[in-house]
Amino acid sequence: QVQLVESGGGLVQAGGSLRLSCAASGSIFRINIMGWYRQAPGKQRELVAVIRSGGSTNYADSVKGRFTIARDNAKNTGYLQMNSLKPEDTAVYYCNADITTNKLVSTRYWGQGTQVTVSS
Repeated sequence: QVQLVESGGGLVQAGGSLRLSCAASGSIFRINIMGWYRQAPGKQRELVAVIRSGGSTNYADSVKGRFTIARDNAKNTGYLQMNSLKPEDTAVYYCNADITTNKLVSTRYWGQGTQVTVSS
């Protein structure tokens, strides 16, 4: 069974930084794509950043130049480095990954979510 565990959320002041992590465990053959989503109160969940197995990345316009997504394949872990945080970044952040298991079946998994709050 595959599981994603997030950590790193918290309360920071505007202009500060946080690093979120997403650790995948279980019978993993390969993590194909890993991304970060966020959802603020009263708003729909939106894609923040994505990183593919080859290392290519995409970012939402609102976070370009401030956020960096990365992955450590040896640790089956993904990261989201968030710099120059703004109050509008406040949201619950979710890790998402498309993972091929050792049974060679690909499935999309979600983390439990971690709260990021940025004060002005």
